[in-house]
Amino acid sequence: MMARVALVTGAAAGIGKACALRLAREGKAVGVLDLNLEGCQAVVDEITAAGGKAIALQASIADRPQVAAAVDKLRAAFGPVTIVVNNAGISNFIAFEDLTDADWDRMFEINTKGTFIVTQICLPDMKAAKWGRVINISSSSAQTGSVPQVHYSASKGAVITMTRSLAQALGPYGITVNNIPPGAVMQTIMSEANKDNFQVSMEQLTRMIPVGRTGVPDDIANACAWLASEDSSYVSGQTIGVNGGRVVS
Repeated sequence: MMARVALVTGAAAGIGKACALRLAREGKAVGVLDLNLEGCQAVVDEITAAGGKAIALQASIADRPQVAAAVDKLRAAFGPVTIVVNNAGISNFIAFEDLTDADWDRMFEINTKGTFIVTQICLPDMKAAKWGRVINISSSSAQTGSVPQVHYSASKGAVITMTRSLAQALGPYGITVNNIPPGAVMQTIMSEANKDNFQVSMEQLTRMIPVGRTGVPDDIANACAWLASEDSSYVSGQTIGVNGGRVVS
């Protein structure tokens, strides 16, 4: 049997990189997609050095022709794409009163429309195979709300609802659709975009998490690998919280 082929978006760093590396270790051939092609190639080099299969792909997930071209390149290299990890997204902090139409539209264009475009372009391969896995990376902010990120949490909330609807629509084709809302992943928290806006200290945050630590990208990748496997074939439409035990509604 040929290796399953996975596409991971936003895979040049952070959670996306961890998911790409983990899926490659599981024997998947991986398309490593990001705007940062140099970062993608570094991930590919790491995968191939360990004996895996991967290809670097550059595209904006909100640009349908770019995504289509990247997926065609992945298919040509390894075959039909039957696993999609929709990780790419953007995040920023803007008070609701200060949000512009452009701020709102851009957040939904990337986080919500981009997820739609990538999934739709890969869907024919899954339907033809009568097997597929779609794993959306949403956000715990979509579950709890976020005062300085109304636009971001709304866009990720839409991803959760998209997950539920697609699971119902695609289940008859052997395709499962689930989402992971990461909670307090250290590498994400301390990114250049977030670190100056985070409202509690790391000590305070850690005390809020029942397991006593913040997350790391591999925590998300572990859940992603399970959702991409045969073992999760009866799991669809679900929100798999990876958050150290924090209670969310």
